[in-house]
Amino acid sequence: MEPVKIDITILEPVQKVWDYYNTPKHIMKWNFAHESWQCPSSENDLRVGGKFKNRMEAKDGSFGFDFEGVYDEVIPNEKIKYHMEDGRNVEVNFDEIDESTTKVRIEFDPEKQNSVEMQRDGWYAILNNFHKYVENH
Repeated sequence: MEPVKIDITILEPVQKVWDYYNTPKHIMKWNFAHESWQCPSSENDLRVGGKFKNRMEAKDGSFGFDFEGVYDEVIPNEKIKYHMEDGRNVEVNFDEIDESTTKVRIEFDPEKQNSVEMQRDGWYAILNNFHKYVENH
């Protein structure tokens, strides 16, 4: 299957966008697709071979799961690549458009349970939540 590609432009410097994307105290504030969800915990060892684990839960406690991966490449303020437990790959690029504008591009391998469209919408909703959080904090 072809990787799915999404991107968003954020009106903040690349260093801030990078920090907010990778720092657990920030991740917990934006890493969910809908306001009925939350990210109550986040661990992130941002280095090649390092692992991350973000807890995703419905606020009503009806459902939850850990989103985990291992980093394959880390270039500060530019790119991170990781793979998930099922072997799917994700690449996140941070493109500095100018000193106060950053484009975030995400490419991910879709899983087979859900439609590609649904997965794209879910990942994009999280990216959009991130965008709003970074620009408002």
